[in-house]
Amino acid sequence: MSRIDKVFKKLKENNQKALIPFITAGDPDLDATKRLVIEMEKAGADIIELGVPFSDPIADGPAIQKASYRSLKAGTTLKKIIGLVKELRRTTEIPLVLMTYYNPVFKYGISGFVRDATDAGVDGIIVPDLPPEEGEGIIEEGKRRGLNTIFLLAPTSTKERIKMVASVSTGFIYYVSLTGVTGARESLPETVEASVNKIRKATDKPIAVGFGISTAEQAKRIASFADGVIVGSAIVNVIEKNLGKPDLIEAVSDFVKTLKEGII
Repeated sequence: MSRIDKVFKKLKENNQKALIPFITAGDPDLDATKRLVIEMEKAGADIIELGVPFSDPIADGPAIQKASYRSLKAGTTLKKIIGLVKELRRTTEIPLVLMTYYNPVFKYGISGFVRDATDAGVDGIIVPDLPPEEGEGIIEEGKRRGLNTIFLLAPTSTKERIKMVASVSTGFIYYVSLTGVTGARESLPETVEASVNKIRKATDKPIAVGFGISTAEQAKRIASFADGVIVGSAIVNVIEKNLGKPDLIEAVSDFVKTLKEGII
């Protein structure tokens, strides 16, 4: 059983839901990322997504695009992020998921990437621009080495698509709450709950909802029917607002704490 499986199992036994914060690794630098992971765990995070910066993040809105730019400017690479995970494993067992576009993985080499990532302690991978139909290589390597491969479903997903993604996704299923790119939203579609219930008919795997969630109130609503709540751009915005300030880590930690309190 993977770390991710264990977290969802434990939360379910306690009738709780997972808080899954996202930050871009290397924003503003890798040392800050290391401290953020540790403090977010203390603040109540159950699983943490580390975004791999990419020059053309097609699924991301302005907040994460800017974070990727800052990270790349600081010299962050996929190899360095894997090294960071290895360092983090000396002090924490929180599940860590890499969210990356396919190009960095392709350039690294699939088998080499999965080997190095799992050896370092990476638990899962999300690749927004890699459809399951083309992901056989990473799915098979993941199975072999114990790396959860997490695929996405969207409001436009058909019954057939839901069934197919549910069959290959491991760890959890990532439901994208709205069409379009990432970014904090003032409101979320009313159809999210119905969509999650539709997915539940096809699988008993955990379903985590992301894209657009930016407040404790929104997180609470999503947690009432989903197994996990993913918050990215809203946290990245807190980082951006506090760049260069001594209380950056504390500001993010405090925000994560309010999100966790919202879903308990």
